[in-house]
Formats: sequence, C-alpha cells, structure tokens
Amino acid sequence: MVKENLKGRSFLTLKDFTAEEIEYFIDLAAELKAKKKQGILGQSLKGKNIALIFEKPSTRTRCSFTIGCIDEGGHPEYLGSDDIQLGYKESVEDTARVLGRMFDGIEFRGFSQENVEKLAKYSGVPVWNGLTDEYHPTQILADFLTMKEHFGYLKGLNFVYAGDGRNNMANSLMIGSAKMGVNFTIIAPKSLWPTDELVELCKGYAKESGATITLSDEVSAVKGADVIYTDVWCSMGEEDKAAERIALLSPYQVNKAMMDSTGKDTTIFLHCLPAVKGKEVTEEVFESAQSHVFDEAENRMHTIKAVMVATLGNY
Repeated sequence: MVKENLKGRSFLTLKDFTAEEIEYFIDLAAELKAKKKQGILGQSLKGKNIALIFEKPSTRTRCSFTIGCIDEGGHPEYLGSDDIQLGYKESVEDTARVLGRMFDGIEFRGFSQENVEKLAKYSGVPVWNGLTDEYHPTQILADFLTMKEHFGYLKGLNFVYAGDGRNNMANSLMIGSAKMGVNFTIIAPKSLWPTDELVELCKGYAKESGATITLSDEVSAVKGADVIYTDVWCSMGEEDKAAERIALLSPYQVNKAMMDSTGKDTTIFLHCLPAVKGKEVTEEVFESAQSHVFDEAENRMHTIKAVMVATLGNY
C-alpha cells in the first residue's frame, strides 16, 4: 500500500510523509544500491524526461539526479539560472505549466520553498526538492541510509546536530528524526535555534514515534550521542555573516574533544558537505575512522534515485 501511495507525489519536505513511507524510500535505496553494485541497472524511468532546475550550484545533488535518472533509463535535462527565467521574465506558475507539458518530473534546487511548492502545484508532475533555504529532504534520506547501514537500525539512536540550529539541514534533520523515532538534540547558541513553531510540530511527531527533541546551548549535551552531525556555519547567500558566525559557533566545533565527550567509542561523524575543515569540523575528525561522510555522499545518489523511482517510475 505504501508503494502505491507514493506514485505521482511530489517530494518537498519530510513533513508530508509518514514514517512507513520514509522507511520505504530508505529500503528501496538500499535495494537499488545493492543492484548497482552488482552491475544491475533498471528501466523504471524509461521514456521519462526529467527537468533539473538549479538556481544554486551543486555537486552531490546534480550528480545524484543525473546519474540516478540515467541508471533507470530516463533523460535528465539541466536548467541552470542562465537557462530559464524562473520568476523573472516568466512567473513560477507559468514556467511550471510549460515544463509540466514537456517533462515527466522536475527537480528544483534554489532559494525559496514557496517556489518549489508552486512548481508542484502548477506543473501537474512530481516535483522533488533538491534544497531550499528552509528544507533539504533528500539529504536526510542519505543520512538515514548511512546510519542504518552502520548501526542496522534507526529507531532509538541518539542524534546530535551541532552548529547553526536554524538552517535547512537542522530543520530537516529534526523533522526526519522525530518521524523515525531517532532522539534528536540540537546544540547551538540560543540565537541560532529553530523556530518555536517547527520545534512544537516536531515534538508532536516525536510523541507519536517515541523520540525525544532537545535544544541546548551546552556542548556537554553530546553525551550518549551515536551520531554527531554538523554543517557549514554560513549557508549559501549568508557569506556576509561569516565573521559573526565564526565568533558565535566556534565553541560548537566538532573536534576530538567533542567526539570523546559522547562517552561512546562507537559514535560516528556525518556532514552533508561541502565542509570547511578547521571551522565547523577539524580535519582530524573529518579524516578519522569515525567519519562516514563519503558513504553519506554516495548515498545521496541511491536515495535520490529511490525517490524518483518510487514517485515516478514503473517499479
């Protein structure tokens, strides 16, 4: 039933999906990954044309959608900010209706969550959020697949996010963790905590899944963590705030002392990349055996492929 429920749907934020549906994406990604390792590719997107709209540059997201699409027999078409007039010479609504007549699915990576929602509303085809200022849902699937591969399960794991606690990664990780029963802690200065509205929403999800949501400005809150996660201190478009962020967030750098403070020798480190080594994470931790960032980066492709296959493909 979960499989049928996903057909034709857009993937804009994990708020829109149940724990069972998120689990299905992760398990399908693991299955497609295993097949690819065996040299078995699919045809579930054969005859499908996919528009890839990129207002913001990308390495992992662009490569993942391109390779994932081709692996399953589809055709990806890259549309950069210089290729279309999204919201400038042509409204987002009109662009959506044009692309929906030509393409079978649309990926959007840009600034405004409102724009990706308009694309989904007006195009008439599945739209996938490759990142907006508010959410980055495909990254969370890759993170969870990496965690499940390493630990064997998700529910009950203790997850700590250290750094800018109100960016798109912190928002999306909190939503996903709350849905999946992962105990979630943000360690950040109070000025960089997520909105009260989102925290309350996630506490509702957590109550249903049995997870906990904790916000702290104390580094000691890493105790017991199975996963420590961080992201760049300045998101795209916030470069002018670099000095202010470094001053605010330096105490929350992921370093060996923080990793040791968990009290567990099994704690792993994750980062969505790209990383500014020496800022949010030390090179020592980034390059350590505890770091699984490149497994995580590879899993972007497998999980993004799973999203396209589940919502658009014949599988």
